[in-house]
Amino acid sequence: MKKSPIETVLGILVILVAVSFVHYAATKIDVRPQDGYTVSAVFLKSGGLESGADVRISGIKVGSVTGLKLTDDYAADITMTIRDNVKLPKDTTASVASDGLMGGKFLLLEPGRAKEKLNDGDKITKTKDFKSLEDMIGDVIFLATDSGDK
Repeated sequence: MKKSPIETVLGILVILVAVSFVHYAATKIDVRPQDGYTVSAVFLKSGGLESGADVRISGIKVGSVTGLKLTDDYAADITMTIRDNVKLPKDTTASVASDGLMGGKFLLLEPGRAKEKLNDGDKITKTKDFKSLEDMIGDVIFLATDSGDK
C-alpha cells in the first residue's frame, strides 16, 4: 500500500500539536507538592469548595486547599497550605469565592493589619460564609419587596 506525502505531513502535524499541548499543560499546571505552612478555617457554608482549590490573595495564588472535613457541629473545617514566603497576619479574613457563574470555587484571603503572624497549625478565626447566586437573588427580592412599613 502506497502512502501519500499529505498523510505523512498530516501525521507529523498531529504529533507536533499533541506534544505542544502536553508541554503547555505541564508548564501551566502546578502538580508539585505544596511546600509551606498549614492553617485552617471553619465555615458554615463552603459552597462546594474542593481539595486542591486555589488559595488567593488579590487574585494571586498563594496556596492550595489540602483538606476538608465536617466538624461535630456540622460546619466545614477547611485546611490549606500557604507558601512559606507569604506571612499572614493573625486577623486575616477567609472567604469562599467563585470564578464566575460557571467557574470553580477558591479560597480568598484578605490579610489584616495585625503585627502577629499566623503560624503552622493556627486557625483563621475571621471567616465569611459562601453566598450562592440563589442567596443573592433572594436578598435582592427581599429588599425590593420590603416596603418599609411597620
